Amino acid sequence: MDLLVIGLSHKTAPVAQREKASLGDEGARDLLADLIGGPVREAVVLSTCNRCEIYLVGDDPAAMDAGAAAALVRHTAITADELSCARYRHDFGEAARHLFRVASSLDSMVVGESEIQGQVLAAWERARESRSAGPVLNELFQRALETGKRVRHETGIGRGAVSVSSAAVDLARSSSAITASRVLVIGAGPVAESAAATLVDGGAGELVVANRTLASAHALAGQIGGRGVGFSDLPDELAAADVVISSTGAPHPILGPDELAAACTPGRTKLVIDISVPRDVTAEAAAVPGVELHDIDDLQGVVDRNLNGRMERARRSEPIVAEEAERFVRWSGGREAAPVIARLHAAAEQIRDDEFERFLRRNEMTGVDRDALEAFTRSLVSKLLMSPTVEARRAAEAGDASDELAALARLFALDADAPPEG
Repeated sequence: MDLLVIGLSHKTAPVAQREKASLGDEGARDLLADLIGGPVREAVVLSTCNRCEIYLVGDDPAAMDAGAAAALVRHTAITADELSCARYRHDFGEAARHLFRVASSLDSMVVGESEIQGQVLAAWERARESRSAGPVLNELFQRALETGKRVRHETGIGRGAVSVSSAAVDLARSSSAITASRVLVIGAGPVAESAAATLVDGGAGELVVANRTLASAHALAGQIGGRGVGFSDLPDELAAADVVISSTGAPHPILGPDELAAACTPGRTKLVIDISVPRDVTAEAAAVPGVELHDIDDLQGVVDRNLNGRMERARRSEPIVAEEAERFVRWSGGREAAPVIARLHAAAEQIRDDEFERFLRRNEMTGVDRDALEAFTRSLVSKLLMSPTVEARRAAEAGDASDELAALARLFALDADAPPEG
């Protein structure tokens, strides 16, 4: 059985392409339902603002690769040509290492950020609820989350790290005087909440939260001492704001040139930072006089200025990731040997049972003697099978078990189609 991951990320695709491949929860569930069947036995979809990846388990890597790419094109707005230019693929051990790096935030735009662990967990839970995650991906994602925790504990990579939201606030600070500004936060999700909290900690002036659901806007505004409004008030609040930070998770833009042109006044610059994928603000809005527009890709410069030694901690994290990935490969190899070993022991036990019963029919024995003889024969069979069992597992963990397992099955006449008894 093979494992692979295909996908694209901020390292291979600009935000204009990433937003086309972005999947919400419902879209990811639909994609999972489309994937399962044929060559794909297990699947998990991980879609965040900076990546869209599909983890697959099955028997035909080429067919899984082609099928997953075609399904992603069907379920998103990305074209086959765009995906072909931006996509990457990792197989088995490299796929495990890639996910472990992702869960450890080593592959993030913001190295050391903490949001990715929750996103990996959410993707895995969604796959389990959709019944598309089986024994291999359940083990892989469990180990990925444990690796992420181990990396954070042993290297302290999260110390001093910025998040996407805090990087957006740093960008706002570098472009304007936050303390004297009226700041509008559009959205009330986790990223918007983090941005709002960071703004308050940084001494921002008046803070307004706008959200499609008014109750959510009021709830977040209440936490930070701001004011909550609904989208019906957005034009007025947009006009009054000096700084706008938008993170809604909407599937389409909510602001364009017309809305921003109506909100601008001559001689006054309005800073707009869009950290959503898909984007909340169209790229054309950057041409509006008085608008300084930044998207999530523009945050990289802020992130690079705030590394604060995290790259050294990231370097020390790589051996941990490699070690855990190798452990997963060995576990997977052991699974390859398990069915043959189970059939070997079942066959030997059946022979022992048959011969033991035949012996008892010919010889009268007391209960004590019978129990002693049965224990002796079980021990004898176990010791005889110990060497081939250990060798089969060793070869499987080393990744070169095919010949040994085939020889074992042939020499002991093990029927691969018959499940082991017990």
